Amino acid sequence: MGRILAIDYGRKRCGVAVTDPLKIVANGLETVPTHQLMDFIKNYMRVEDVELIVMGQPTQLNGEPSESMRYITPFVNRLKKELPGLPVVMVDERFTSTIAHQAMIDGGMKKSDRRDKSRVDTIAATIILNDYLQSKQFNNAL
Repeated sequence: MGRILAIDYGRKRCGVAVTDPLKIVANGLETVPTHQLMDFIKNYMRVEDVELIVMGQPTQLNGEPSESMRYITPFVNRLKKELPGLPVVMVDERFTSTIAHQAMIDGGMKKSDRRDKSRVDTIAATIILNDYLQSKQFNNAL
């Protein structure tokens, strides 16, 4: 059974989260500099079986794609070219950074630790992955 890998893509760094092999629980994996993301994914896939990549899709409040998509789309295209056969799913990521900040506060994280943007990115990727898993559960229940 393969894992699902989720990415919160940013211009400087990307948060990465992954499921357990049974695809029940999402865990933050790490934050990777954007220019190293493809190598990171390929190296991770040498060790772990990944059957799907979930990419956060930033959208505006009206549902239109945000400006960030002009950076994300080329990476997704590169992923599909370099890892053919590996499905890539785009998932709405509206408010994930805000939710990540609130989760850090609710978890009692110190203000100085909450300023670490890499933590926010990893938590945001975990939220994206959890949202995806919950949507699949909901759809399977129908």
